[in-house]
Amino acid sequence: FRAKTLDGEIFTNDSVKGKVLLLQFWTTWCQYCRREQPLVDEINKEFADKGLVLLAVNVGESKKTVKKYLEENPRSVRIVLTDDTNLAAMYAATAFPIYVAIDRDGNIAGMQRGAGGERALRELLSRAGLESD
Repeated sequence: FRAKTLDGEIFTNDSVKGKVLLLQFWTTWCQYCRREQPLVDEINKEFADKGLVLLAVNVGESKKTVKKYLEENPRSVRIVLTDDTNLAAMYAATAFPIYVAIDRDGNIAGMQRGAGGERALRELLSRAGLESD
């Protein structure tokens, strides 16, 4: 896979090798995405030093729309636009949010369609080999 963040950071299979990748597919109009945003940002902070790479992939919206949203709703996670990645097509992201956890070997460890709350996210990370303290 290949993904470029809004900040210009590039991620590929090679750059995430040995790390756990959590993808959040989201849109600015999705109420559930908005509701889980603080939780996702918190999980990102908690697991960053344990080998988690978290990419929030906005699906189908313009850079202008996403930037405007982020001005009003700042996020601490890395944001990726559909145009800058092939991930949305790979995981058939059509309802939101969708979370995909990929383990350190590059295998899909689990998927969560829809908002599942903190427990569901921690379960996904656990399946990918990341445990809370």
